[in-house]
Amino acid sequence: MIINTGMRTDIPAFYFEWFMNRIREGYVLVRNPYRQDWITRYELDPDVVDCIAFCTKNPAPMLKYIDELKRFHQYWFVTITPYGKDVELNVSPKEQVMQNFITLSKAIGINCIGWRYDPIFIDSTYTLERHLSDFETMCRTLSGYTEVCVISFIDIYEKVARNFPQARTVTPQERVAIGKAFAEIGQRYGISIKACAEGNDLAPFGVDCNGCMTQETFEAAIGCSLDIPKKKSQRAECSCVLGTDIGAYDTCAHFCRYCYANTNRENVRRNIRLHDPNSPSLVGTLCEGETFHPAEQVSWINNQLSFF
Repeated sequence: MIINTGMRTDIPAFYFEWFMNRIREGYVLVRNPYRQDWITRYELDPDVVDCIAFCTKNPAPMLKYIDELKRFHQYWFVTITPYGKDVELNVSPKEQVMQNFITLSKAIGINCIGWRYDPIFIDSTYTLERHLSDFETMCRTLSGYTEVCVISFIDIYEKVARNFPQARTVTPQERVAIGKAFAEIGQRYGISIKACAEGNDLAPFGVDCNGCMTQETFEAAIGCSLDIPKKKSQRAECSCVLGTDIGAYDTCAHFCRYCYANTNRENVRRNIRLHDPNSPSLVGTLCEGETFHPAEQVSWINNQLSFF
C-alpha cells in the first residue's frame, strides 16, 4: 500500500517531528475527516507500506531525516510557484525551496521526486507572460534534478471562494496557451509536463494527461511492479493512486489563499494548539472511551523485475 502525507496538510514543513516519532514507533492514528469518531490505525512498516508519498512546499525540515527514512521507498512532490507573500503567506523564498529541492533530489534520486507548479491562476500581477517567464527560470534551475512538472489550474471550491474572492477561473484559451508553452519550455530542459485532473484538452500540445501520482510514477520510484487494487478515485477526472492520507484538514500554516484544505485561519490556529508531537494522531489524542480500528494493509509489490 501507499501512505500519503500531503492531500490535507504539509507534514514535512510543519509536523516533521511528529512524523518521525510515528515512523520510529511504527504506527499512526488517523481520524476520518467526515466522521471524527472513526479512527484508523495504520502500521508504518516497510513490509506493508510500499511507498510514502510526500507533498510539500518546504522539504527543508525533513532533509536531516532522509537517511533514517531510506528503509522506506519514497516519492516526493515539491510545489514551487511564482507567487509571493500576497498569495502564499508563509511559504519560504522560491530560490531557497529550489536549492532544497536539488539537495533532496541528489539524496533520493531523480525518479523519486517531481515538481508541482500549481494551482495556476491569472490576474494583473501574475499574468500569462509572467507565468511563462518564471516557469522557464525555474526549469533552468531544476533541470537535471527532476524529469516531471505537474500543472493544474485553480478550482474555485467553496473554501477557495471564501478565502480568495478575487480568484477567477482560467479561461480555456489561457489554459491552452499555458499548456502549449510549458510543454515547449519543459522539452528544452528535459522536464515533461503532466496535467493534474484537467481532462485531455492539453494532450495535443505535448502535455501528459494520464495523471500525476500514477501507478507508473510509483513503480519508477520503487523499482518494481505493483498490483494495485482498483478503487474509485476521489474525483471522476483523477486517475491517480492517491493512497491513504495520514494528515488532517485545517492544519496547514502556509495560509495560501487558494488552499482547499483550510476552512479559515482560526481553525488552523486551534488545531496547531492541539497538536502534540508525541501523540499518535496529528491533532489531539484519543479521548476516554474512544477506540481505533486497525487498517487492512498488504503490500502491492508483485516482486517482478521492473524496467525502471
